[in-house]
Amino acid sequence: QVQLVESGGGLVQPGGSLRLSCAASGSIFRRYAMGWYRQAPGRERELVASINTGDSTNYADYVKGRFTISRDSAKNTMFLQMNSLKPEDTAVYYCNRPPPIIFPWGQGTQVTVSS
Repeated sequence: QVQLVESGGGLVQPGGSLRLSCAASGSIFRRYAMGWYRQAPGRERELVASINTGDSTNYADYVKGRFTISRDSAKNTMFLQMNSLKPEDTAVYYCNRPPPIIFPWGQGTQVTVSS
């Protein structure tokens, strides 16, 4: 069974940057498109960025130009570089496949943007 482990979250001031990492058991990044989701308090989980096996990327409009998704398939790791962070980016961030078929969720990593 695939296990996903997210890390790299923390508290950052508005305008700051963070780099999230997603480690996975097995060579999933070579075989599947993957993405980053986030879930803010009281809101549903939403897909903010995805990358396919050909390294094509897609972003939600509200993170375009600020977030960059990338992966290192040899190391079974995926990243989300987040720049120009805003308070509304505060959420728990998760990695997983884009819908409809997903792996079991990891624990996520908390990102808090606040002054």
